[in-house]
Amino acid sequence: MAESADCHQEQVRRLVLYGTRGVVSRCRDFTVEALADWGWIPAESEEAGERVEDVLLLVSEVVTNACLHAGGPEELVLRHGGGRLRVEVADASAEHPRALVGRSPALPGGHGLMVLERLAGAWGSEENGPGGVGKVVWVEVGHPSRAPWRRPGAGRF
Repeated sequence: MAESADCHQEQVRRLVLYGTRGVVSRCRDFTVEALADWGWIPAESEEAGERVEDVLLLVSEVVTNACLHAGGPEELVLRHGGGRLRVEVADASAEHPRALVGRSPALPGGHGLMVLERLAGAWGSEENGPGGVGKVVWVEVGHPSRAPWRRPGAGRF
């Protein structure tokens, strides 16, 4: 089930998810459609095209992490406005993402949070609303036609 809403300057799209089968590709396809509607695609430059690919990789990472570590994602929310895109993935697990301390980057797997660190302007996780169950993992990126966006004073999770 997908929903779209305009809120003055912020546009929001929601994709409610059930199960984990094919969920990563469904989320990527949903994101591509939203980015096209919001003018990110077609990308006007090679750099902008790379930024769109970064967004799709970030979506893949946070959705895959929800599948592997949290019983699967429940909802994907895309928020577009103010020159940025915020991707939110809700799941039922209360456990927040954390980097594996002392893990060698040469070992396979376990690099999702490193990808978020490198590609996202900011990222983190929070409880899933007041009285909600689980958490939301979010990433934010700037529009490809603008300088990389980072929320002032935002730390990384």
